[in-house]
Amino acid sequence: MPQVPQPEQLPSDEVWREKLLKRFPAASKRDWMALRPLEVKPTSLDPSFLSGNINTSRPSIWVRARGPLPDDLRTQQAVLAYASDLSLLQAALVPHRKSVFDPDIQVASLDHALWFHQPFRADEWLLYVQESPAAGGARGFCRGELFTRDGKLVASAAQEGLMRPVTPR
Repeated sequence: MPQVPQPEQLPSDEVWREKLLKRFPAASKRDWMALRPLEVKPTSLDPSFLSGNINTSRPSIWVRARGPLPDDLRTQQAVLAYASDLSLLQAALVPHRKSVFDPDIQVASLDHALWFHQPFRADEWLLYVQESPAAGGARGFCRGELFTRDGKLVASAAQEGLMRPVTPR
């Protein structure tokens, strides 16, 4: 597990989203600023990364459910499955100095797999470390690892996605 700032040291997700979405149309801002079921805190992405200001080749985020969850394993796994699809394709855009938030880019998940290794709580902070070993031909392949705060690897993800410029009509 990489050394990153702890979630308490990072701005809230509302703060970084507000900074990130300044150049978006009003309708997009409303969608992205709506209260989400997950709390997300980027650790290695400068909030101004729409301009290509990205400081790592392995983006990472702290993520957790916004409120307490039931103790049952299936609920915990379902929430983590949802969270694992949240930002993984961003890793494939980093070398291109682009972002999933860029209104000129179309990004779509083509497939996604998730492996659970150990029990965890999705309502506690998990570090999601992501990388993209291959991208080209409008596709990107990404991998991710999810760690507890004490460094235990609890899940791994893999995803292939479509990434292409939006063509004006």
